Amino acid sequence: MSVEEEAGGAAGDADWRENLIRTDEGLRELLAETRRVAVLGIKTERQAYQPAFYVPQYLAAAGLEVVPVPVYYPEVTEILGRKVYRKLADVPGPVDMVNVFRRSEDIPPHLEDILAARPKSVWFQSGIRNDHVAEQLARAGIKVVQDLCLMVEHRARGRGR
Repeated sequence: MSVEEEAGGAAGDADWRENLIRTDEGLRELLAETRRVAVLGIKTERQAYQPAFYVPQYLAAAGLEVVPVPVYYPEVTEILGRKVYRKLADVPGPVDMVNVFRRSEDIPPHLEDILAARPKSVWFQSGIRNDHVAEQLARAGIKVVQDLCLMVEHRARGRGR
């Protein structure tokens, strides 16, 4: 069922707002359909104490396929034993979710790359919110979650398995 159908066929500006996920049910559904997560801004094992490493580590341990897309660390070719990609658009195959570990003000330069990757959803981690980018993603038909920890929500909402 398309977003338009779910919205009851409503036309106009309201349609894109359906892609801004805020409810428990919406989060549960999103997590249930997520199997492959590209992590934008992932840290390396040397930063294991930071959420940008231990959240993707948790996701991998929970059975999700994690695709590392670090912003820094040009010398690193693998994180969590997985090949590193420098751009989301370079990740082969479909991406269910892009999990974003970037400061809110640093997200706009990644918008084109996110759109080129065509993920089903984009998840801005705890403390990360960019309403302008979220709206552009939602208008492109991508589901968006802002300012929540993917690890916490995954643990709380029945892992989708």
